Amino acid sequence: MAYETKALFRDDAYLSTAEGSVVAVNDRGGIILDSTNFYATSGGQPGDIGHFERADGSAIQIAATVTGETKSEIIHIPAEGQAALAIGEKLVLHVDWARRYRLMRMHTACHLLSVVCPFPITGAAVGDEESRIDFDLPDPSYTRENVTERLMEMVRANAPISTRWISDAELAGNPGLIKSKNVRPPMGNGQIRLVVIGEDGAVDSQPCGGTHVSETQEVGDIHIGKIEKKGKENRRFRIRFGSLPLL
Repeated sequence: MAYETKALFRDDAYLSTAEGSVVAVNDRGGIILDSTNFYATSGGQPGDIGHFERADGSAIQIAATVTGETKSEIIHIPAEGQAALAIGEKLVLHVDWARRYRLMRMHTACHLLSVVCPFPITGAAVGDEESRIDFDLPDPSYTRENVTERLMEMVRANAPISTRWISDAELAGNPGLIKSKNVRPPMGNGQIRLVVIGEDGAVDSQPCGGTHVSETQEVGDIHIGKIEKKGKENRRFRIRFGSLPLL
């Protein structure tokens, strides 16, 4: 049986604390709640870690968050040796906010990089220290220096970031919104979530279920740490926090 968890992070990525009730504990100890602010691993972004606070003040440490049988079922994986929870038990959910916020900044930086490099994306992974995007990019003129400069121009411009929902039909009628060469957003549920950068998407709009900051300046200083050749035309760009170091 698949459960449906209300994903609070989709409407408010800044919800570091929330409340939820236990609806199930699976045979591997995974905890399923009626609602959660913990993001589940998806789309290249790692799932959240943190802890659940019980009524008596004790804590259940959460080592990972993943999806279950469907994308709507969110499973919280406790660290080893945690106490068992009862069905119906009410909890206060505390995301490891420092880590989540770094992931939000990084995920937003990945969107900006896809604007600077408008080529098909062949792979991506978001991390709290370094992220990467692989592009089908034949143009050798993209360098660490000029890409970093353009990224920081977009960060400093401080464009607003928001989300909106479109229908499957709207996405089908505007296929240019999809930047991934190999992965398509899940369709069939009637709605697709768009992350919109700039007024009315002046900077970018693309399907994404991840968490992001609310304005580009929150990304802070970032730079391209390395560009690696992964094939005849495949290039891997590594994004890191901080200013571009002098060589």
